[in-house]
Amino acid sequence: MSLSDPLGDMLTRIRNAQRARHNSCVAPASSLRANVLEALQREGYIRGYKREEIRKGIAQLHIELKYAEGEPVIREIQRVSRPGRRVYSKIKELPRVRAGLGVSILSTPRGVLSDVEARAANVGGEVLCRVF
Repeated sequence: MSLSDPLGDMLTRIRNAQRARHNSCVAPASSLRANVLEALQREGYIRGYKREEIRKGIAQLHIELKYAEGEPVIREIQRVSRPGRRVYSKIKELPRVRAGLGVSILSTPRGVLSDVEARAANVGGEVLCRVF
């Protein structure tokens, strides 16, 4: 089965797993997905993830979700830039998510970064998703 938006599929899997109060979820592996998960882990939204080979050439990402006092840490996760509508932002025009309480994940020339890291590195790029 072919997906038109693989990153959006992974975000939906995370959203659905947290609503069902699962401890973890699984998504097909790719380098972009792994980089987004790395940024989410650095910002403290997930416990961690690991890549597991199912068979030669096919891998999965096992994502460990994070809860605080029984409530999901990720309250809202949404895709911003889609295959049909790419959204790019200069660093000076990047809006703050929920007055700085959330983060945006960007694909920049320096890799996939959160908006806090992108502001520190002074680079803009494609806004992949928003997390609160």
